[in-house]
Amino acid sequence: MPSVRIPTPLRKLTGEKELVETAGSTIGEILQNLDAAFPGLGERICDEQGQVRRFVNIFLNDEDIRFLQEKATPVSATDEISIVPAIAGG
Repeated sequence: MPSVRIPTPLRKLTGEKELVETAGSTIGEILQNLDAAFPGLGERICDEQGQVRRFVNIFLNDEDIRFLQEKATPVSATDEISIVPAIAGG
């Protein structure tokens, strides 16, 4: 199963787990399954239209899904997905 790295601010929803595994053949399926397993996680990653929020970056094996096929990006069992919130500051 693909593994998903959970950022520190969202770990309270995963029981403080940094790395979780979930089934899915696309990023979209992975996100749906994460939300089913960890309620509330999906609304922090995706907006009301189901699109990944602008301030959330998702990487598949170090490649930003925005430069791949976004939520339709295929995922294999050995892939690692990282959810990375954007950092702002001044």
